[in-house]
Amino acid sequence: MSETPILPGFHPDPSICRVGDEYLLATSTFEYVPGVPIHRSSDLVTWELVGHALTDPAVINAEQGAAGASQGIFAPTLRHRDGLLWMTTTSIRDVAAGQLITHAERPEGPWSAPVRVPGTLGIDPDLAWDDDGTCLLTWRGFAPPGIHQVPIDPATGERLGEETVVWQGTGLADTEGPHLIRRGDWWYLAVAEGGTHLGHGVSVARSRSPRGPFEAHPANPILSHRSTPHAVQAVGHADLVELADGAWALVHLGIRQAGSHPGFHVLGRETYLAGIDWIDDWPVVVEDRFEVPDVDRSWSDGFAGTMLDPRWAAPSVVPASFAMPADGLTLAPGRAPDDGEQGAVLCAVVGDLSWDASARIVQGDACLSVRLDASHWCGVERVGGVARARAVSAPFDQVLGEIPVEQDDALAIRVRASELRLGESSGPDQVSLGVVRAGDFLEIATLDGRYLSTEVAGGFTGRMLGIEALGGEARITEVRYAPSA
Repeated sequence: MSETPILPGFHPDPSICRVGDEYLLATSTFEYVPGVPIHRSSDLVTWELVGHALTDPAVINAEQGAAGASQGIFAPTLRHRDGLLWMTTTSIRDVAAGQLITHAERPEGPWSAPVRVPGTLGIDPDLAWDDDGTCLLTWRGFAPPGIHQVPIDPATGERLGEETVVWQGTGLADTEGPHLIRRGDWWYLAVAEGGTHLGHGVSVARSRSPRGPFEAHPANPILSHRSTPHAVQAVGHADLVELADGAWALVHLGIRQAGSHPGFHVLGRETYLAGIDWIDDWPVVVEDRFEVPDVDRSWSDGFAGTMLDPRWAAPSVVPASFAMPADGLTLAPGRAPDDGEQGAVLCAVVGDLSWDASARIVQGDACLSVRLDASHWCGVERVGGVARARAVSAPFDQVLGEIPVEQDDALAIRVRASELRLGESSGPDQVSLGVVRAGDFLEIATLDGRYLSTEVAGGFTGRMLGIEALGGEARITEVRYAPSA
């Protein structure tokens, strides 16, 4: 497997389908709005963001602020059937209302208002169609634990038959993330097992019927990096796709840890690609089949139009409810400068281990931050006549330093991956907070990046670059982001 993700940064729980010669991929988004980004590719290794399946914050239903961390939308499944794209997922605060399903003619949308499938308590729903056209919803059920299934009408959410438990896994922890795949006369049930951290893996079972009974692959798990020195760990939650030429591929999530024991990952769970061979009608993972190129992920946004670029999202609310682009960006009044819990913050995924970012503020007070959630972030704040470096890891909240700000200063963050030396304690990277003045980075403070890792903060997301107003309205003329060698 390439150590380079096809979707770097916070892009967990991938699901893939093919439409003609193109591939579409959906990932989970938790509290962020819009939810479930849809990426498109013609070669499986280079992808572009083309839309989002969920745009209504009421459907995503994550509380605002710290209480909403890792709420919202869990793992999706994306499928194409009879000219329509279908996406099913779980809104975790509405889990008792059942799995939700939406559809669209194009990945850009518009996507239909979601319907719910009642009585489907659990997570990670999947859609598949039997030979007679019956749609089967398959998901991880809670009672009893295992992979549950029921025939449904996907357009209305109506249940059309009895619910059954089709498989309970191999005995590893947390059998979840089911995907039903048809190949020839066999139906394959791919699941995630072993928990969603370092024990994670992919297991497979097969049957002549999508309703089972299923027999387990004799070499399960067919993919796992647990107890290995591989640079990518926690691999799992896979989905399979048949390519236009008849070959097969697999997408899955993984993490990149760094620093001292036990290791820290900061970008969240990322999406990776591998090949599939078929031996005796069983899938065998070929990890090095695809070469994933390095892509320049630098960008600059001057907010020239009246619509935000699709890269932007916000926790719990629609970005446009507080961020108004038009020859620059106007941010509605935000949290009080001394409040440590972020609220209305405009965010973009961080996809690099070393990077630089800056924001030019021309009116009001504002903060440029790197965050894991509303109560785990660090940033540089412009407050009155000073720029101050601040780190928040609730309940701790500290200003690390400040300097007088000059008129043309841009708030800036510089992140550099750390080099681990034997016998030393090290985090995964160093996060430096400061300003760009006359083209040079002027550091105010630097902190160990472990305090902005999942291992410290918990949750299911990854680092995001954030920009927000402090107190009153603020105006920004440009935000820049660039990887660093």
